[in-house]
Amino acid sequence: MRLEDLNWMDVEAYLQQDDRLMLVLGATEQHAYLSLLTDVRIPMALADAASQQTKVLVAPPLNFGSSPYFMAYPGTFSLRVSTLLSVVEDLLRSAYQGGFRRVLVLNGHGGNVPAKTQLSEVASSLPDLQVRWYDWWLSHSIENIALKHSLKPGHANWLEAFPFTIVSDLPQKPKTPPHVPGILSAEQARKVYGDGSFGGAYQASPQVMDEMFAAALQDVLQLLKFD
Repeated sequence: MRLEDLNWMDVEAYLQQDDRLMLVLGATEQHAYLSLLTDVRIPMALADAASQQTKVLVAPPLNFGSSPYFMAYPGTFSLRVSTLLSVVEDLLRSAYQGGFRRVLVLNGHGGNVPAKTQLSEVASSLPDLQVRWYDWWLSHSIENIALKHSLKPGHANWLEAFPFTIVSDLPQKPKTPPHVPGILSAEQARKVYGDGSFGGAYQASPQVMDEMFAAALQDVLQLLKFD
């Protein structure tokens, strides 16, 4: 159930029964052969699947994150970290003012992690607000599946190559992970990463991807219980 499909009166009625909300944080950045909005599509797919089972409302995603290191790749749009922190705080405070008291943030992008600390400060200032944060690719569930199948997770490799993120043909041979000499400028990052993948296999079997999505979905469903 998405906010975009409701009017304000529908939301008011929803809040009489439930005060939970899922908020997706993503990014618009290069993902090699995958969609530029990969970091939005994955957490939104998880949010939609979880909403189908729980009827918890899904807010519109934040499509832009902090990605300064990929700015040499056309199609990448980046917010300054200070802007990101302000936007995420404003979104959470807006949700709170509207009546939401339990918010699960589904984050799809590593560059957004600084906002997690900001939200902790906001939650501390609003005693009856509960906020949870989920970085799907860092979960133990995903780590265990990667180990089980001897696959190394990485940016724009098999880890993110779901049917709904693939927008072009993928290379068949794995990519040797490049040497990364510390913090890179945008221009240096493009030279180091080339096509944008951080290395490893570009794609896993449909069975592995289904297993991974199911595991992440179970994580989300558990977090929505707010025990």
